[in-house]
Amino acid sequence: MTRWLAAGIVTIWSVYGVAGDLMQDMSAWETQPFDEIQPSRYSVDAAPEAPVITGRCDNSASLFGLRREIDLRRTPTLHWEWQVDGVYPGIDEQSKSGDDFVARVYAVKDGGLLKWRTRALNYVWASEAAPGTHWPNPFREQAMMIALQQGNARVGEWVAESRNIREDFRRFFDRDVDSIDGIAIMTDCDNHGGQAEVRFRNIRFR
Repeated sequence: MTRWLAAGIVTIWSVYGVAGDLMQDMSAWETQPFDEIQPSRYSVDAAPEAPVITGRCDNSASLFGLRREIDLRRTPTLHWEWQVDGVYPGIDEQSKSGDDFVARVYAVKDGGLLKWRTRALNYVWASEAAPGTHWPNPFREQAMMIALQQGNARVGEWVAESRNIREDFRRFFDRDVDSIDGIAIMTDCDNHGGQAEVRFRNIRFR
């Protein structure tokens, strides 16, 4: 479910900052709800080793994101860890009715006044799609879905990921971008009406 783009919520973001540990100031993060959709719930646990964001969905969807310009020439690689409790078996993730994921991480390049130029990389923990699979989002083709994990094999385990965002914009959109305008996480289950819980930590650029 990528109505963040479809509803035009992505605007010219004014919060400007230096990349690094994006979870140092969690007060800068905000929920982005969608019209007529029950929002997912997000909470932050100040754990001793690192803050943890927990997302819970129950027939719901909403983003939890940070609006910040990030210089990809200096810090092109996004790192994070995520942990899921389960996936949604038997859904068609490449269809509108099955466009639900227990965990997503977005990297967004805002098109400014030209909304059709907005692009988003959408890294997902897939239920069915094999790691490495990618496809345009069924609601809005400006978002590219990229499966990094699949199924229940690593349920309950903290899984570390890293992606060179600049290289991925070149690969998936044929664009050479020097910066992005924000990141977000999401857990959503509004299309098929399920439930999920997911955790994120150590979200940072290097």
